[in-house]
Amino acid sequence: MTTYRKLGRSGLHLFPIGLGTMQFGWTADEARAFELMDTYAAAGGNFLDTADIYTMWTPGNPGGVSEEIMGRWMKARGNRDDMVIATKVRGAMGEGGAQGRSTIHQREGLSRRWILRACEDSLRRLQTDHIDLYQAHWIDNQTPIEETLAAFTELVQRGYVRYIGCSNYSAWRLMQALWESDRRGLESFVSIQPEYSLLSPTRANFERELQKVCVEYGLGVIPWSPLGGGVLTGKYRRGQPLPESVRADENAARRFSDRTFDVVETLETVAGRHGARPAQVALAWMLEQPALTAPIIGANTVEQLQELLGTLDVTLSPEDVGEISRVSDWERARTDLET
Repeated sequence: MTTYRKLGRSGLHLFPIGLGTMQFGWTADEARAFELMDTYAAAGGNFLDTADIYTMWTPGNPGGVSEEIMGRWMKARGNRDDMVIATKVRGAMGEGGAQGRSTIHQREGLSRRWILRACEDSLRRLQTDHIDLYQAHWIDNQTPIEETLAAFTELVQRGYVRYIGCSNYSAWRLMQALWESDRRGLESFVSIQPEYSLLSPTRANFERELQKVCVEYGLGVIPWSPLGGGVLTGKYRRGQPLPESVRADENAARRFSDRTFDVVETLETVAGRHGARPAQVALAWMLEQPALTAPIIGANTVEQLQELLGTLDVTLSPEDVGEISRVSDWERARTDLET
């Protein structure tokens, strides 16, 4: 039986693997998105993560499409109360994003004006009266953090939002936010969503600083890109050409190094001992890390999703975790870059 994990000090309990929805309306159409969410929910999944801007980089998509698809699915299934819905605010809305937008009528940021409007827009698209976890997508250097936190607090007081979190914040920015919340009696972030995987370029910064903040102050961690842009699935091989895919040329090659393939080959070795897949082992390793609540995965097919959900059937030994940690050590990554 799956044990749901408490998100930091909040009252939210999450399935150990979150389903990201960035691909909805992009590489997965609405029918496929419904299949994926049905499969996830049938497995006991309850944590869906999206953002208002998904996926405005697709031609003809002004943003909000992922939220709209989720809203139609929850209405059709009548399961809103069974799901934990997380979305984000900060990015530029409208087709083309920031290009061609008047600076007078900004449709982005973390100002009080934009947060209140963006939240109401997300509620409408999601067809719900509340958002379980509303997250600052990334920092807004033009807006004082106290204004952002006061706006979030107002949303919680109105009942539009249950808890607030942040994404892509540095350790000092997170500490600044926690301090201002405490000093001013405002709502406080209960979670952070960083890029984090065995191979992520930000892994060292996360493990040196952010992770320690989260452990000390009781924040949950819900990482994005936990499979290193697909590299940790094992589909990329040492010395072999890239496969044909939407993401291969963009995200994979820049991660390749001797260390990358040593990590992948170690995952394959450990997977062989457990009758598992490399991606499952990579996610199982992550679930053993301090403060980790639920990595957020993406999938374009039901088969991909089912494989990743199989992670919860994999139990790594301390020796397995240590072996993977040693070969992926970020001090080695720095040495590889320097040489």
